[in-house]
Amino acid sequence: MKQQHSALRTLTFSSLALAIGLGMGVSAQAATVLKLAHAAPVTDTQQKAAEKFADLVKERTQGEVEVKIFGNGVLGNDQAMISGVRAGTIDMELSGNPNFAGLAPKLAVFDLPYIFGDRNQAYKVLDGKVGQDALTLLDNSGLKGLAYWEVGFRAMTNSKHPIRTPDDVKGLKMRTNSNKSLIQAFSLLGANPIPMPIGELYTALETGAVDAQDHPIGIVWSTKFYEVQKYLSLTNQAYTALIMVMNQDKFKSLSPAYQQAIVQSAQEAGQYQRELNQQQEQQIIKDLRSAGLEVEEHIDTAPFQAIVKPTWDSYIKDNGDDMLNAVLNAEKG
Repeated sequence: MKQQHSALRTLTFSSLALAIGLGMGVSAQAATVLKLAHAAPVTDTQQKAAEKFADLVKERTQGEVEVKIFGNGVLGNDQAMISGVRAGTIDMELSGNPNFAGLAPKLAVFDLPYIFGDRNQAYKVLDGKVGQDALTLLDNSGLKGLAYWEVGFRAMTNSKHPIRTPDDVKGLKMRTNSNKSLIQAFSLLGANPIPMPIGELYTALETGAVDAQDHPIGIVWSTKFYEVQKYLSLTNQAYTALIMVMNQDKFKSLSPAYQQAIVQSAQEAGQYQRELNQQQEQQIIKDLRSAGLEVEEHIDTAPFQAIVKPTWDSYIKDNGDDMLNAVLNAEKG
């Protein structure tokens, strides 16, 4: 009899342990795992803000939604990542605004040279009605625009000589992104623009395939372009927003509460990333100088603006003037 009771207790405990184990398994399987990709180095503020985003999503969904981050372009360059999100092989990704202009050409208004005078002006437009309405232009491409983060104001680096005036840009082999306005701007300045993914840029600068490039100083630092460049000029010729997008079907498959958690977390993490960029800016300039770059901080941009202004006319010719006027009116409002 004692053996029967002992066997029964063993069976009961085993059954209970099995039930608990199965329950834990079901709980683990119920969690939604989202893949988030970006092309920046893991030392960049994009990575830090992506980690912040993942933490916020986990907190707001009580751990039911987990975000796994794939940085440094391990899932492909910007266009490959965007294609992956559209196809559903990647759930979310971060890319600069110019990379979306092929899908929604009017978005290129935000990349026009000197359309934003400073960060606050850019934030006002992007976070307001004009910017939020612009995100919906991606809807027809299978993308859900979640929030604007920041690449920042673009500065020029090169290996030849200091850039202080437009004449100093002439003849440089200048790497650009895929933005039509920026390519046109550098052509107007007399450079030879060469569109190229950022993942290929360090080697191109190192080998001399290109002489120069333009990126915000945070990217210049995190990518170590200072190792293969000699001169930096804070020309601020364009502001580049960073857009976080999600596969639209995946977004719609989530509960309204989880959708709200993702959008809210994306916006909050974007604010965090912007703050990090601003806090680090002066220190990065000092660090770049210490690393050997000659830095030109006080550039008279008026001559640059006059030369590249035709890019605005080209944009209007291709896309009409409604978005441009909306941006300019929002800046004044």
